[in-house]
Amino acid sequence: MPELPEVEVSRLGITPHIELQTVKKVLIHNASLRWPVPDEVKSIEGLIINSVRRRAKYLLLDTDKGSVILHLGMSGHLRVVEQGEALKKHDHIEFHFSNGKALRLNDARRFGACLWQEPEQSHALFAKLGPEPLTDEFTAERLFDYSRNKKVPVKQFIMDNHVVVGVGNIYANESLFKAGIHPKREAGKVSLKRYQILTPIIKQTLAAAITQGGTTLKDFAQSDGKPGYFAQQLLVYGRKGKPCVSCESELKEIRLGQRSTVYCPQCQK
Repeated sequence: MPELPEVEVSRLGITPHIELQTVKKVLIHNASLRWPVPDEVKSIEGLIINSVRRRAKYLLLDTDKGSVILHLGMSGHLRVVEQGEALKKHDHIEFHFSNGKALRLNDARRFGACLWQEPEQSHALFAKLGPEPLTDEFTAERLFDYSRNKKVPVKQFIMDNHVVVGVGNIYANESLFKAGIHPKREAGKVSLKRYQILTPIIKQTLAAAITQGGTTLKDFAQSDGKPGYFAQQLLVYGRKGKPCVSCESELKEIRLGQRSTVYCPQCQK
């Protein structure tokens, strides 16, 4: 699944092509995504895209009448193309703009979404989301306070969107390794001092991934079709059985919350 950096890279990629452009036409080729595409999405025809925002892993195309919410699901991606370009298989929705460009949502598994949010309202999907990890609202003190008496492994704790949004599996692995924290350690037993180490590492890891274009995953490409390059710098994720970059011990893999979790038994305590 595309993680927060991949979604942010998509936002950065599409924004110059569609922001402040008028929507000429909305074409829904397949409305049967994770949830049925609501009719209100077509109401942005004739309106200007005022801004392109991200909340967690959702993108919002804002207009005066409301916002189209896009989610990439397990395998979705966005492309900006010329309006005359032939459709690809699994191109489900496209938005045509006054500059001759089209934004297309392609999703082979159809776990993605295209939803509607009324102006000055917040969709129910956003109601219980925690803070964005790259904002000042995400602090070590918040992690520490929320973690008290929590027996859940710290890796699952920081991946909980009620605690903080967008710390997905890849970047949770990487951040915990850099912070020297064992992924199975109970969240409630991690000290404030260690959360003070972990929090800026999470921020730095996500920011670096965004800067370098997102992680190269088989189902992800930027809006211009170029893959990201951050995967070349992953320290533990996908490196089971290989030597630790710090101590050369063999990296181990376990399953936490049905997710692959790779760690160094020597460096992470």
